[in-house]
Amino acid sequence: MASILVRDSRVAEFVGDAIGVVFSPPLTCIGLERDGRIVAGVVLNVYEGSDIHVSIAGSDWTRGLIVEVGHYVYSVLGCERMTVLTEEPKIVRLAERLGGSVEGLLRNHFGPGRDAFLVGVLKADFRF
Repeated sequence: MASILVRDSRVAEFVGDAIGVVFSPPLTCIGLERDGRIVAGVVLNVYEGSDIHVSIAGSDWTRGLIVEVGHYVYSVLGCERMTVLTEEPKIVRLAERLGGSVEGLLRNHFGPGRDAFLVGVLKADFRF
């Protein structure tokens, strides 16, 4: 079955449930829907002009979803970087494949014993 890009509140719920947080507006969501359910998603919030924080969850990533996120962050918003905070090594690897670098570790970021990797993806290094 084909995947479609979606931008609705289901994406924020999907990502929030996966990482154990509740997102508060303002935010932007970009997700991938397959067979009527969200399978991958990105929530963009904490926009700071040259940087935006990105929360990621799911699987079955497609080139189309990655291109859409990069286009929105770097072309529409004009950011110089994305900051990815994740406790999932698979998301760290995905961000590294896109040109990101691990810049640090935020201890207990997601709660006691749940550290977050801080990964920066610069516009100049983004590969899609």
